[in-house]
Amino acid sequence: MATRHLSITGRVQGVGFRFYFERTARQHGVRGWVRNRRDGSVEAVVEGDEAAVSAVIEWAQRGPRNATVDAVTVSEVDGGYADFEVRPTE
Repeated sequence: MATRHLSITGRVQGVGFRFYFERTARQHGVRGWVRNRRDGSVEAVVEGDEAAVSAVIEWAQRGPRNATVDAVTVSEVDGGYADFEVRPTE
């Protein structure tokens, strides 16, 4: 089981990033959450088997069609999520 925290920068708000991120996470059976940050970035935690988590991270490096991803910073964190959710902006 892998759990990763992602900080995604670029043009990632106002382009449906959270919606598509949630859809991608659910398609891969990944748990965790995603939310916008007040600084214009998107933050997420993904948890699941290594291959599924890697697939979601790979998708995040591209994002949806109208996004421009400048960087994705990934770090290991503790897990324990039951589902995937979109959280309010923080």
